[in-house]
Amino acid sequence: MINLTKTQARIFILKKQGLIGDYQFSGKQGILDFVKQVGCLQFDPVDVCGRSADILLQSRVDDYSKSMLDELLYQDRLLIDFFDKNLAIIPIDDYPFFLTYYLAHNNNDYFKNADQIDIEELKPLVRELLTKKSSISSREIKTNKTLKGYWGIPTSLPRVTLELMYFQGELIIHHKIGTNKSYCLTKDYLPKNIFKKIVNISINDEDLEWLIQRRIGAVGLMWNKNSSVWLGLDIKAKQRDIIFQQLLKKNKILEIKVEGIDNVLYCLRTDHSLIDFVIKNPKIKPRCEFIAPLDSFIWDRLLIEKLFDFSYTWEIYTPANKRKYGYYVLPFLYGDLLIGRIEISCLYKKEIMSVKKIWWEDKIKPTKETKASVKKCIKRFALFNNCKTITYLN
Repeated sequence: MINLTKTQARIFILKKQGLIGDYQFSGKQGILDFVKQVGCLQFDPVDVCGRSADILLQSRVDDYSKSMLDELLYQDRLLIDFFDKNLAIIPIDDYPFFLTYYLAHNNNDYFKNADQIDIEELKPLVRELLTKKSSISSREIKTNKTLKGYWGIPTSLPRVTLELMYFQGELIIHHKIGTNKSYCLTKDYLPKNIFKKIVNISINDEDLEWLIQRRIGAVGLMWNKNSSVWLGLDIKAKQRDIIFQQLLKKNKILEIKVEGIDNVLYCLRTDHSLIDFVIKNPKIKPRCEFIAPLDSFIWDRLLIEKLFDFSYTWEIYTPANKRKYGYYVLPFLYGDLLIGRIEISCLYKKEIMSVKKIWWEDKIKPTKETKASVKKCIKRFALFNNCKTITYLN
């Protein structure tokens, strides 16, 4: 058992996440390196001040621009949109596994209410259209029919059909314009060796161990208890207990005891050198970063509350009259502490970024240095959002 103070545990997670000290990641290769480390970027299309995945990357990747992620997804095709922890962006090499895993565990749940006859009748038309053009969107197929789609709400038949063919692996996303997706045939855009893996892969015990390790590594430190970290994995608590014991016996994970936290935490065995580093209590240059709502760093809200004494709820789905802060509020970090929240919105066409409000945590007394660092972060965030003007509403 390795013992850490809360400060050491915070620095461990933040170093693992690339959120403290000098930037560890740079450019498109840095994006790939981080996604490989974390496993996936949880995706959400809402764009108030950048999509969640973009906000996450700009906090870690030096000189990040939104075009980099789109290039990796739709030109280089080294990353791909698919299901992992809900909607996500994953390395292309992981696609065969997650397609197989999705088909085995989730597929029927998403379209069980849809009219399969209508869908099957439309599929040949989709295939025919994709022999004539490289990609197609639901808007290009004209019909007035609607079905219950992925979210269980009335959705156009073409959209449901394209989504189902995507979830079944026949289609992938060719590109996006805003939230509108255009699809293409998987076999036309993925390497043949990847396509063969999709046919031949199967799920075994070692794969389940890999999934658990992957999620532990995504956060840095994790406990073996029910958590949103495990979303997307069809692994029950008892089975997860067995997997944790197997990983301990195989020396693939380490047990960590953090002061003031009753539950044992775990990290990957491969992160032992980082544990040794933080135990020496090094002085690390602080920096300010805005944290995305679906950032892997804060996937486990309770763990963050225990370690950072910071409670965060993404209030985007909270009725306006019940919100404590705002519609799209980002926590912000300085050094090894979460010291406040900020609400930002962008008028992209006018190139204006509005800082609606900043809330400091009650226990934080911001210094001149802290305020200067936050202001510098705001300026960098405006540049990331291609905004030339910053306005402060409060």
